[in-house]
Amino acid sequence: MARGWESKSVEQQQESLSSSASAQPLRKQLTPKQITEQQRRDGLQLSRQHILQQLEVSSNPQHRAMLEAALAELDAQLKDRDGPQ
Repeated sequence: MARGWESKSVEQQQESLSSSASAQPLRKQLTPKQITEQQRRDGLQLSRQHILQQLEVSSNPQHRAMLEAALAELDAQLKDRDGPQ
């Protein structure tokens, strides 16, 4: 027998694995449209986070103004996505 299998039989290990997997909560199944929307929202949030990081280190007033405008646009897009729900 291979190492690791000595204390339990293969059947017992498989049974314990399947019982632990069934104990985990099941994720809600999403439609393809919901998945696409979630991915877009995640992308917007990542872009927003990136802009916030750039704002922290930016000292050029024109660059800061551009970043603030981009941040406002991302916030508007995120608000629009949350609105109809």
